[in-house]
Amino acid sequence: MILSGRGVTAVLGPTNTGKTHYAIERMVAHDSGVIGLPLRLLAREVYTRLVEKVGHHNVALITGEEKIAPHRARYSVCTVEAMPRETTASFVAIDEVQLAGDLERGHIFTDRLLHLRGRGETLLLGAATMRPILEHLLPGITVVERPRMSQLLYAGSKKITRLPHRTAIVAFSADEVYAIAELIRRQRGGAAVVLGALSPRTRNAQVALYQEGDVDYLVATDAIGMGLNLDVDHVAFAQDRKFDGYQYRNLNPAELAQVAGRAGRHIRDGTFGVTGRVDPFEDELVHRIESHEFDPVRVLQWRSKAVDYSSLKALKHSLEAAPAVSGLTRALPAVDQQALEHLARYPEVVDVATTSERVEKLWDACALPDYRRITPAQHADLISSIYADLVRHGTVNEDFMAEQVRRADHTDGEIDTLSARIAQIRTWTYVSNRPGWLADPTHWQEKTREIEDRLSDALHERLTKRFVDRRTSVLMKRLRENAMLEAEISVNGDVFVEGHHVGQLAGFRFTLVAGSEGTDAKAVQGAAQKALALEFEARAARLHAAGNNDLALSSDGLVRWLGDPVARLAASDHVMRPRVILLADEQLQANARDHVVARIERFVNHHISTVLKPLDDISRAEDLEGLAKGLAFQLVENLGVLFRRDVADEVKSLDQESRASIRKYGVRFGAYHIFLPALLKPAPAELITLLWALKNDGLDKPGYGELIPMLAAGRTSVVTDPSFERTFYKLAGFRYLGKRAVRIDILERLADLIRPLLQWKPGATPRPDGAYDGRRFTATTSMLSILGATPDDMEEILKGLGYRADSVTAEEAAAFLAKQDGTPAEAAATDEAAGEQVEADADAEAESAEDNAAPAEAVSAEATPAPPEGAPVEATSDESAAAAQPEEAAEPKPVLLWRPGTRQDNQRGGHQGEQRRGGQRQGERHGQGEAREGGRKGGAPARGKPQDGKPGGQRKERQDRHERHERHDRSDRAGKFDSRPPRKEKPIDPDSPFAKLAALKEQLKK
Repeated sequence: MILSGRGVTAVLGPTNTGKTHYAIERMVAHDSGVIGLPLRLLAREVYTRLVEKVGHHNVALITGEEKIAPHRARYSVCTVEAMPRETTASFVAIDEVQLAGDLERGHIFTDRLLHLRGRGETLLLGAATMRPILEHLLPGITVVERPRMSQLLYAGSKKITRLPHRTAIVAFSADEVYAIAELIRRQRGGAAVVLGALSPRTRNAQVALYQEGDVDYLVATDAIGMGLNLDVDHVAFAQDRKFDGYQYRNLNPAELAQVAGRAGRHIRDGTFGVTGRVDPFEDELVHRIESHEFDPVRVLQWRSKAVDYSSLKALKHSLEAAPAVSGLTRALPAVDQQALEHLARYPEVVDVATTSERVEKLWDACALPDYRRITPAQHADLISSIYADLVRHGTVNEDFMAEQVRRADHTDGEIDTLSARIAQIRTWTYVSNRPGWLADPTHWQEKTREIEDRLSDALHERLTKRFVDRRTSVLMKRLRENAMLEAEISVNGDVFVEGHHVGQLAGFRFTLVAGSEGTDAKAVQGAAQKALALEFEARAARLHAAGNNDLALSSDGLVRWLGDPVARLAASDHVMRPRVILLADEQLQANARDHVVARIERFVNHHISTVLKPLDDISRAEDLEGLAKGLAFQLVENLGVLFRRDVADEVKSLDQESRASIRKYGVRFGAYHIFLPALLKPAPAELITLLWALKNDGLDKPGYGELIPMLAAGRTSVVTDPSFERTFYKLAGFRYLGKRAVRIDILERLADLIRPLLQWKPGATPRPDGAYDGRRFTATTSMLSILGATPDDMEEILKGLGYRADSVTAEEAAAFLAKQDGTPAEAAATDEAAGEQVEADADAEAESAEDNAAPAEAVSAEATPAPPEGAPVEATSDESAAAAQPEEAAEPKPVLLWRPGTRQDNQRGGHQGEQRRGGQRQGERHGQGEAREGGRKGGAPARGKPQDGKPGGQRKERQDRHERHERHDRSDRAGKFDSRPPRKEKPIDPDSPFAKLAALKEQLKK
């Protein structure tokens, strides 16, 4: 095989270099010419352009299933497969010669570029990757490289719904093309569809939709990569894998560049990118596509021209011959060769194909394309039927053909049905265009063309109906033409554009509504929003001038204007200054957007500073200094409530002047809390809860917003829900205490009721209700009333506050109280001294009476780390012992005597716990001193057990022991030495209510 490149010119370069245009110009400069193109779609386009130049009577169009051949036509436009093997034309051009390396069709391109020549000029058009192999195979060839006329740039990954206008979306299967087109219709108004399987008529109608601007998107296969000239600004790959006839594989960089190069036209730059589920391209791949640097084509697919028709075996053997020239490789079996392999096994074919003429006719029949994409065996059956007719009758049986054509001649059905019929009729169109196959080819060419045109029109109609929303496309076309769209907004926010209801306007956000008759109006969003631009500006001006009453902040963090959400709050560095995020479409821009944001921020700040005025005032206080300023800072950070035990040291260190400066801002120093009473109302509590939730991602946490209605209903205590976030109780003004949560201010009222009971001195004044011995107290009806609790709840609450209980029988309590009420003066004096000592011990951690500090919490906090808020408190030894012993049915319920918890209570929980559980319960009933002594000695036997085998004297012995310990305890307390230094008297704050009360008492004494 001797090849030569003399007289052959290769015009090579990337897409958009004008190669095809150059070939057309060179072709019309000759008196005759033939040009071969890779696709019949492109062949149809070049045919149309040539007709415009030289007239339709001078141009022929020849493809496998279409033939337009005017008498004495000077120029022929063909698919490469339909090009003649030899020609006398002056000019020959072959486009996209890089397809000579394609596994499925490459051998046809290789044959044409190696052997087909024009008398005067031969042009080979293709990619620059073909230069080395062409120079190797065709010595003496002239190579001209043309640069791209515009730049091609990578635009990254975009969602399908966010692709720019004038975009071509590329996929490699019909199902994927249809799915993308459906999505584009719903979102952007519609898309044209271009598939290689479409008839030229359907394809031209679809492209016209795109070119004329009825739709802005084109969804296509890689058919558009082969020279179709469209007004495409961006190419997006929705797939990067394709089936090449043998396997699914990734497209190589050169193939990607061939398709991406459709973006941009002439000197207008284009972009490419990915969409859907395709991963972004790697940097190296992007660089190669943008700079058009690809690996050269190293081998071309080849199949022998020297076909031996002497026998079927010889034919098969000749097709399997290997090339004798380096740079060529034997092609894999194509569709025609696969069909031959099947037919060679059919006995009826083998019996008939006995002469060279019949073998050649068989090979000619095997060239029938598989338009229907069926299995090779089914395709071989069809060829066998056609071949049998050709051998027996010389032509195809027209009755058989008429039946097949009749089956395809129906325009009903959907897209897939019509596509299958078109594929079927294309088979018979090909048959009608084969020379010598039909007795009346002209009739059948016209018949099949008429049916194909009807099917093509029906398919175009179905494609348009399914993938194009005509109403939306008209609106978008008018928008592109800068036509003034008539938009109307009803009082309730309904938006009408050109009389069509397209959506709802709420605040500054436009929401599309589903259209009627199965169409979706989302594709008209661009048109509607452009028409609503003036409305957005007008609304921005109205909001900027709106009063605070027109705005509201809801518990979900949304700021509403006249009921419509316009912004939402988000966390910032300062809990009292949340960030405002505007809820508005992009059409609200520039100064209008800034004015809206500024107005909403002013409202939010004003709302917070008004509803939380005490907290806002103390956060801005400039007259606080030192520890007072630090305490105020903590109060703001904790949104108005501090547990006193958490800041015990700071409170202890405050002098009267500092306390007065903080009280001036409404802060109350309670027994259990430092808090702002003004915030314990529904509106402040709701806002405080919202601010905390924004800062801590708590809007979705369980319990958010559930406690505010209880606060608004005036509930002083509520049953706790373990699933709720505990912080919400504190934010709503409740203290979590086990099974029940109590309002903070109610707990302080409880402290006010308890304090006189612990400060009462036996014999000094009439005993208050609930007082016992000056060191302990019992729960009273008034306590239960303000808490709204049962006695069991009361026990849980007091334990949560740090109190401990001693239990005595009802008879013992009654006898003791009767003795207290009838104590003589000498005993009263002794009891008074003892009471003063107890009071000093209990109030050692409180700085002043006006601070209302809780001795129980202060001592407990210093002794051991406090348990978590609301955690159950360990039962005392009395309670543990009581739980261990079965209760006597006749014995009444014991009376609980509550006292402040001490360090010893916490220490006994350790190494002395066993002794306490061993039997000191009875000693602890009668006093703290006896409890300590009982703990050292091991205590008395448990109640209900006989002592020394004498059950009858148990109660009398217990009363004797009680009187003996009472006398012993008084003598101990009278002579007790206190190692603590005397407390320093601090100046009394004249503004304190306690100072005023003391002054009033002095006046009454006088």
